[in-house]
Amino acid sequence: MHNQMPQEIEVWYIIPALRRELAKRMIELGLTQKQVAGRMALTEAAVSQYLSSKRAKEVMFSSAVSDEIKKSAKRIVENKENLVSEMMRLTNLTSVKHIMCDMHKKQDAKLPNSCNICFEGDLVKVIAKPGKGAK
Repeated sequence: MHNQMPQEIEVWYIIPALRRELAKRMIELGLTQKQVAGRMALTEAAVSQYLSSKRAKEVMFSSAVSDEIKKSAKRIVENKENLVSEMMRLTNLTSVKHIMCDMHKKQDAKLPNSCNICFEGDLVKVIAKPGKGAK
């Protein structure tokens, strides 16, 4: 796959790798595969594939990111409502953004080495009035 957007790399590689590591940590915390699937809104088959590294084996995380994943797993085990906020927190870690950026640069030789788009601040702010959706 060439000329992917960074968001596609995040969806195809980063998020599955985070799910893989979260599933492994939750199993270590004593949950069953069925319980992990329920907490993460996945099928049991998907959890099984993450645990056996049949899915998401392309990305490995540093020990610092692994430590953050362990914290997130504990928070999700304590309350499954924490899943979305913890996934957002993990995908926004600078180290994770660097992995995504490196993968993007490796697959798209046309990107300049100075590309820094993944690390720029909020480019657009959308403010919706309470009770009204954005149009």
